[in-house]
This record gives sequence, C-alpha cells and structure tokens, in this order.
Amino acid sequence: MFSPDQENISTASTKVPVKYGELIVLGYNGSLPNGDRGRRKSRFALCKRPKANGVKPSTVHVACTPQAAKAISNKDQHSISYTLSRAQTVVVEYTHDSNTDMFQIGRSTESPIDFVVTDTVPGSQSNSDTQSVQSTISRFACRIMCQRSPPYTARIYAAGFDSSKNIFLGEKAAKWRTSDGQMDGLTTNGVLVMHPRHGFTEDSKPGVWREISVCGNVFTLRETRSAQQRGKMVENETQELVDGSLIDLCGATLLWRTAEGLARTPTVKHLEALRQELNAARPQCPVGFNTLAFPSMRRKEVVDEKQPWVYLNCGHVHGYHNWGNRDSERDGRERECPMCRARGPYVPLWLGCEAGFYLDAAPPTHAFSPCGHVCSEKTVAYWSQIPLPHGTHTFHAACPFCAQQLSGEQGYIRLIFQGPVD
Repeated sequence: MFSPDQENISTASTKVPVKYGELIVLGYNGSLPNGDRGRRKSRFALCKRPKANGVKPSTVHVACTPQAAKAISNKDQHSISYTLSRAQTVVVEYTHDSNTDMFQIGRSTESPIDFVVTDTVPGSQSNSDTQSVQSTISRFACRIMCQRSPPYTARIYAAGFDSSKNIFLGEKAAKWRTSDGQMDGLTTNGVLVMHPRHGFTEDSKPGVWREISVCGNVFTLRETRSAQQRGKMVENETQELVDGSLIDLCGATLLWRTAEGLARTPTVKHLEALRQELNAARPQCPVGFNTLAFPSMRRKEVVDEKQPWVYLNCGHVHGYHNWGNRDSERDGRERECPMCRARGPYVPLWLGCEAGFYLDAAPPTHAFSPCGHVCSEKTVAYWSQIPLPHGTHTFHAACPFCAQQLSGEQGYIRLIFQGPVD
C-alpha cells in the first residue's frame, strides 16, 4: 500500500516525463476552495520540459550605454536591470542554458508564470474570503532552475522574468555589487527559504529561515521583510532545495517535495484506507452511544451528523451534542468534557487529506489545535515546531492543512476514542 503508484515509474515505452518534484501550497487540504483550475491549484508538479528553457548570466552592461538600452528593449533577451541612480543602471544579460529548465512562480497570471499563487487566508473555506486582502505576494515572485540531468538538482532565485523577459530592481530595492564585480539584490518583500534537518522524514527537525537573493545567494533575515539593509551572507549554505524545503513568498508558503520524497509518502489511497480502518473500529460517542465516522475525503467542509468532535483540552472524542454548553458560552468555544470535566474548545475533526504534508504513513491519532485537522503523531509534532512567517515580521506555528495559527501548549492533542460498548 505504501509503494509509489505504478504510473510514477517511467518506462522507455510510455515516455512519462521526468518529474523533478512538486510544490504544495500550505493551507489547502488537497485542493483550492473553489477547485484547482489551470495554473491556479494547491499543488504544482515540475516536470522535465520537452526543450530546455533555462537561462544563465552572460554580459554585464554599466548604463546608460546603447547596448544596455538595447538589452532592456530586446524582447528575446532575458535581462536583470539594477537601477543604482537616475543616471546609472547596470543591466545583466542572460543567455540560454541548455542544461536547465526554469519554472516561475508569482501572483501574476501573465504567461511567463507557470504556477499562479495567491495569498492564503488561514482557515478560509472559500475564495470569497480571500479576494479583499491587499496582496503582499510579488507578481513575479521567484524562479526555480532544475538540472535536466540526474540528480535533477533544483535551485531557487528571488524574482521572476516578466513578459518582456526582464527583472527590474528599482532605486528602492536593496542591491549591491559583489566582490567579483557582479550585481545582486533582494526583492521588496523577499523570498525566504527553510531547509529541514535530516530531510523530510520521521526524524526531521526544522532548520533556520534564510533569505534568497536575485542571484541565488543565501542571507540571514532582514530586520523586517522590506528593510533596506540586507542580512549577512551565509557562505556555507546554498539555494539548493531539498525534500521538505519551505519557500515563503510573504502571503503564501510552499512546500517542496522531491520525486524520491513523494515516492516514500503515503498516497491518497493509503490515507483513504486509514480512514476506513478508523471507521471500521466503530468509535462511539460516550454520551449518545452513537457510532462515529470520518466523512469521505471529498466532503471536506460539510459537518456530517456522524462526524467525530473533540474537546481540545483533553482529547476525548464525542459525537456532536449540546451537553455542558453554558448559557454564556453559546458559541461553543468553552465546553466542559462529560468524561473528565476539562473545559475548553469543542471542534469537529477533519482528516488531513494532503498526503504531501505527512512525514510518515502512521495512523491518524492526533489533531491540530484549534482547527481539528487529524494526521499522524510525527506529522503534528513536526509542523507544530515550525515557525512560519506571518505578516512582515512575525512567525508562528500553523496547521499545514488550513494555515490556522496553532494554540495550546503543544499546538496539538492526542485523540482518545471510545470503542464500541458491545
């Protein structure tokens, strides 16, 4: 049940494209609220392109020479322009690189963007909640270059090329000349990356957040997201993505999973089998004695009458009931557990359906607090330790399935089910 699906195994006869990996947006439990469409979806596979489209730096023009103006206006030539002052712009021309494939991510729906990402609103179930927010995600946020030959290394760079194949760093953007005479810079709200320690496995530990520059160099974080002063360069770290790397675009966080990592991850079929196993044990409500059942993965938002609910302070699982609801607490935020009298929030339980967030294939025994998303113990323990960027200068742990900030001592609870009485 745990082996990769047969269709993942490419054979010469079927010519399945090589998959470099997938980007999965945190906060969506398997699909966007209104469904995945085109380049807007909750996960995006990066596959080997029929023809390489990567680029690499070549000529540097120190403005405002005719060649520089020509490089900027040439629609067939990729270039990055660094505006130092009104009188001086440095233009770095980029040339075709037949060894890499380039993938671009951002908020823009223009054609150079391969994966369109919009701001994640924590706990929102519909896109109507998300539209009114002024976006902090850059239109051309970042680009990922994948080596076309094994081991298919993926490297991330801040900023993406626009429809004119240009990246412009205006006067206000943080930029500088490097020791070898090249230019480099940071985007307004920055692209942050965190690589986990010990890969994305049961032994994973969170790494340290870093900022990636336009040329792919690694820096410590700025004081705030858009501060003029860059952090210190971190010489011994690279912009190579590893299985489980997190990429933060200031408004949305993406998880990078390599093809090998995904082959070891539980499949949706496996999660469905775990759901059926859980339901087959016929857990009961200790108050109403009715049998509880987790709804099918397709019904992710509608609370079912057999749905299990949990008291978040003790972990006792019940069916929905009105017991212990004090008049002053009609919204159900504070309820008293009939089993142990512990007071606290009482919420419905939902299965975590996005398999890419799981660290192992163990049964779903724990739930995130306060949202009630259920998954394995190793998975809740890992995500509850990760400080995810929030706004322009704060960090907090959040549920990967809905992006809600975690609460309580640990951010999760072990579930205590009552077995059938017979």
